[in-house]
Amino acid sequence: MPALVPREALAAANGRMELARSAAFAAGPALGGALVGWTGPVVAFGVAAALSAWAVVTLRGLREPARSGPPPRHLLHDLREGAVLVFGHPLLRPVLLTAVFFNTSFFVLQAVYVPYAIHHLGLSASGVGFTLAAYGFGMLAAALAAMPIARALAFGTVIALGPVTGLAAALVMVLTIWIPSPWLAALCFFLIGAGPMLWVISTTTLRQAVTPSHALGRVSAIMVTATSGSRPVGAAIGALVGATYGAETCLVVAAIGFLVQAALILTSPIPHLARQPEVVG
Repeated sequence: MPALVPREALAAANGRMELARSAAFAAGPALGGALVGWTGPVVAFGVAAALSAWAVVTLRGLREPARSGPPPRHLLHDLREGAVLVFGHPLLRPVLLTAVFFNTSFFVLQAVYVPYAIHHLGLSASGVGFTLAAYGFGMLAAALAAMPIARALAFGTVIALGPVTGLAAALVMVLTIWIPSPWLAALCFFLIGAGPMLWVISTTTLRQAVTPSHALGRVSAIMVTATSGSRPVGAAIGALVGATYGAETCLVVAAIGFLVQAALILTSPIPHLARQPEVVG
């Protein structure tokens, strides 16, 4: 992205990318379910393969600026260099740690949500689907509002909104222990979709700005691998705590994790950033 658009357009470009992703995230499962219901799985898989092929064709039209070929690489050296850059940077380190705790906590919550929604909230299968769909709508709403929000607030404040909104969402879900309302559950997933969407757009822009161009792939790989790798850990914690102590305890554990991730970002230098940092060479 930094090679394709000027510095001042990074936030807008990332916002449009996430808008497309969130729209696909919301529409894809619905389209797949409808196709399976109408025509069976064979046609659904065929449409998925055709859309994937179309994506490849679309990418062939992308023209990057010319750049020199990279020197020979060694995997372990690249991993070490990326990790040193991430953990040694005062802005990237809290972003990574916050994302790890967020994803772990979110998947702790997800591990018990469906049985909790059925047995405690009294939802049917369609009711569970409705509350989960609020996640995609939250992503879509935040992606549409990302640029006006970015213009109205300081850059660091926009980044902090994601973790703070995640904490608010977890507290709303904990509230359903005493007020078993499906609307509160839907609000929780809407907030979890909306706040972190702002986080993804703003932290992607931050990472692209402060990382040297030659190391951007390595740094991005470290960030994505660490955050995605925390998800099965969260699911395992949720399964263990939920099976041992009950779904309600699991929701409280998830809320504690969300509190930690909010504290990590709020105590870092990031909320004090008035504007997007200058792009490094």
